[in-house]
Amino acid sequence: MRMLGSLPVRVLDDRHRAEVLAILDADPVGNVFVASRVHQAGLDPARLGAQMWGFWREGRLESLCYAGANLIPVNAAPDAVRAFAERARTQGRRCSSIVGPVDAVRELWDLLEPFWGPPRAIRGIQPVMATTAPSDFPADPYVRRATMADFDTLYPACVAMFTEEVGVSPDQGDGGMLYRARVAELIRAGRSFARIEGGRVVFKAEVGAITPYACQIQGVWVHPESRGKGLSEFGMSAVVASCLQDIAPIVTLYVNDFNHRARSAYHRVGFVEVDQFMSVLF
Repeated sequence: MRMLGSLPVRVLDDRHRAEVLAILDADPVGNVFVASRVHQAGLDPARLGAQMWGFWREGRLESLCYAGANLIPVNAAPDAVRAFAERARTQGRRCSSIVGPVDAVRELWDLLEPFWGPPRAIRGIQPVMATTAPSDFPADPYVRRATMADFDTLYPACVAMFTEEVGVSPDQGDGGMLYRARVAELIRAGRSFARIEGGRVVFKAEVGAITPYACQIQGVWVHPESRGKGLSEFGMSAVVASCLQDIAPIVTLYVNDFNHRARSAYHRVGFVEVDQFMSVLF
């Protein structure tokens, strides 16, 4: 790798907001998470909770890398990936994952693995799925927006989902303080959906990211005793309908390629695969 100072990369700020959003909004599905953060918080690192690195080519901002709890390359060709990898290597690993388009993440990880490895897990292919129309699948009438009165019932289901998906409990480290705050934030924002029966969550999902152009569903979970009954399809149909009506014109999510049951359920609800992500988890 060349010396960092010789590469056209620097930390961006609010002076670059219009240029950054032009890049992000050009792919509203693939960039929905990073775009949601910039639309909401701008580019000041203190508000964004991350740095946004910019890569210039011939005086023009071309590529981005969100460097926070996640390291996310955006519109990054191989030379931009190399530049971002050098900056990441120089400052040391501060993220809990690298996430984004397969080619860019694979190249980034190939460069960083000798310095950062080994990871806890690699999710090599994660289909990105999207829909722009309400599902033909019947919507579950019992799925509703959660309220803070549901928090104590909903939180254990969120922990169970996170642990199943990521492989570690979100209660580790800080005792769950940050995760509890995030769950509460989504509830208060009207972005947490659940079907609750007899004091137990049987289905839940959250809208984790929102821009004017798209929103991203995350945390889809069905109670183990209720699986195989179509609750995910009915529930997702209800969530999609609500999102399209009240939140954004495109609804998206991404899923592990080996989760065949979830992929089939999303296809039945009307999602189609439009891209592929890769994640490296630490």
